[in-house]
Amino acid sequence: MIDDDGYRALRDAIVAGELLPSERLVEEDLARRLGLGRAAIRMALVRLEHDGLVERERNRGARVRRVSDAEAVEILEVRAALESLAARKAAARATPKDVRELRATLREMRAKRERGDLMAVSDANAALHRRILEISGQATVQRLSGMLISQIVRFQYRTVLLPGRPERSHREHTAIVDAIAAGDGEAAERAMRRHLSQVAEALRARVEADAAAAG
Repeated sequence: MIDDDGYRALRDAIVAGELLPSERLVEEDLARRLGLGRAAIRMALVRLEHDGLVERERNRGARVRRVSDAEAVEILEVRAALESLAARKAAARATPKDVRELRATLREMRAKRERGDLMAVSDANAALHRRILEISGQATVQRLSGMLISQIVRFQYRTVLLPGRPERSHREHTAIVDAIAAGDGEAAERAMRRHLSQVAEALRARVEADAAAAG
C-alpha cells in the first residue's frame, strides 16, 4: 500500500538519523525523494505525528520532533513498566526454540562486546528486546513499546559507551533470559524492570557527564 510505503520510509529515515531532530519536513521535497504523491506524504506525516516522531505547527509545516534528555529518561521508565509485563508473559509462552534464539542473541552480544564493537552490541540489544516482545504475544505492549523505542534510538548509543555499562547490561539481559527459560514470570518481570531502570539511570549519568564536560 502506497500510504504505508511513505510512512515506513519516513519513519525509517527518522529512526536511522537520516532526518535529524528539528529538521524541517517539506512535503514537496519528500515526495520527490520517495517518488510518492504529496497526499501520501501528508498522510505519513499525520501518522508520524501520532507516533511522536514528527511535530507540526500551524503555518510552519512539519519537522522531526526533538526528544529532550529528560523525556528520554521518562520514556525508559515507561518502557520498564510495559516491557516488564511483556517479560512476564514471555516466560509463560516461550518455547524451547524461543529460548534457544534468545540465548543465541546473548552469545552474539557477548562476542561483539569482546570485540569492542559497542554499536553492534546496541543493535543486538534492541533485537533481544524486540524478540521478547514478540514472544510475549502482547500486541498492545508491542505497539506502544515499539513507538517509544523509535523515539529514543539515538539515545541508546550514549548509554552503551559508559564505562562498565556493557558488562552490567549483559548480566541484566542474562537474568531476564534465564527467568524466561525457567518459566518464572515474576522473576522475568522483576529482571526486566531492573534492567530498564538501570538503563534510565545510565542515561541520567551520561547526560550529567556531558553537561559537566560542556562546562
